Amino acid sequence: MVLLDLFFSFMKIGFFSFGGMTMIPVINDEVLVHGWLTSGEVMDIVAVAEMTPGSLGINCATFVGLRAAGIPGALSATLGVMMPSLTLCMAAAHFIMKLKGSQVLERAMSGVRPVSMGMLLAVVVTLSQSTFWAEGAVVSLAGIRWNLVFIVAACGFLMFKFKLSIPKTLLLAAVLGLFAG
Repeated sequence: MVLLDLFFSFMKIGFFSFGGMTMIPVINDEVLVHGWLTSGEVMDIVAVAEMTPGSLGINCATFVGLRAAGIPGALSATLGVMMPSLTLCMAAAHFIMKLKGSQVLERAMSGVRPVSMGMLLAVVVTLSQSTFWAEGAVVSLAGIRWNLVFIVAACGFLMFKFKLSIPKTLLLAAVLGLFAG
């Protein structure tokens, strides 16, 4: 019974929250109502979920499920919180496959592609400014952190030249950062 409660509670959280920090009050209420954790434990789990890689909702669901019912509880809660996204993605994939070759879909995608590229470019520019220029420095050649530019250029070149995997590239960047940082 606990496994079903975990599944449906976290499925409800997945449907009625917008991800990230908006999930915390909903998770808190749901977990306290069922008595799976105390409010202090919920805050501890939220803090740990924020520090670990992955989405806050999935991490919280996994930790709460683990505390409430062990590994089966972790699986049940995690699947529950993922169910809304999985359902919407499968429905979208179904309709995209049905509309493949449709002029309407092609026109929509021809508008989405440049917008997506613009958004990616905006992220690259923003992250580059905060990464490559010293904090408080005017954006000029004098304020550039050349050691970081070297690390990115070297990693990019080696990644494409030798087809390095992402973990190997990250390890290379870390090693270069130790010497050039």
